[in-house]
Amino acid sequence: MLFFITACKSFGIYMSKRADKSAQHQFIHAKPYMPFDALIVPGVPFENGKWDRVMKARVMWSWILYKNGFVKNIIYSGAAVYSPYYEAVIMGLYAQQLGIPKEHIFYDTIARHSTENVFYSYLIARKNGFKTLALGTDPYFQSPLLKSFTKRRFATYIHHVPFIIDSLKKYDNLEPQINPATAKVKTFNSIMNEENFRKRFRGTIGKDIDWKQFKDGRLDPL
Repeated sequence: MLFFITACKSFGIYMSKRADKSAQHQFIHAKPYMPFDALIVPGVPFENGKWDRVMKARVMWSWILYKNGFVKNIIYSGAAVYSPYYEAVIMGLYAQQLGIPKEHIFYDTIARHSTENVFYSYLIARKNGFKTLALGTDPYFQSPLLKSFTKRRFATYIHHVPFIIDSLKKYDNLEPQINPATAKVKTFNSIMNEENFRKRFRGTIGKDIDWKQFKDGRLDPL
């Protein structure tokens, strides 16, 4: 049993280092195209009155990219999906506490799935005249999951700049405080009650979006 636990920990460390190396490589590849007009940041459920490590990592990474001049604006995306708080608004509140001016923060409060995070954020980018986009999320799962989707469905290339774990470590002690009341919805019903697994899976892979309305099933260039 001890051997199994040790092996699992070792594998986790290996995968973490591998993901971080991949994230660094993607950042280097995207750097010549910076600064991006906007960074898309997918939401994470806000539960127990505070952000979890995943939300913290995504918001902190957006702040790092903004304060270093790598992105000009941030689009936080996420409806009230698993908890009665707009995920996008919660992230924006934390971002403002970190120092991102509110005039450089944009919100999508419609998206309920990862693919929709990108879709609705793309529409916001178009509305605001943004021409270059990047996606900032975790390097383990969501960024790789969306790689094919962003390439296939959008005529404007969306660069992937997943967070670099080593870059986040020195800010691990930061714990900004927010009042989440402004992000709370008046009526809420969890997606777990509204959709079965099959329906949620279809949403995850972008099947809830009517792609037939777009030429060749992809959105036009920004």
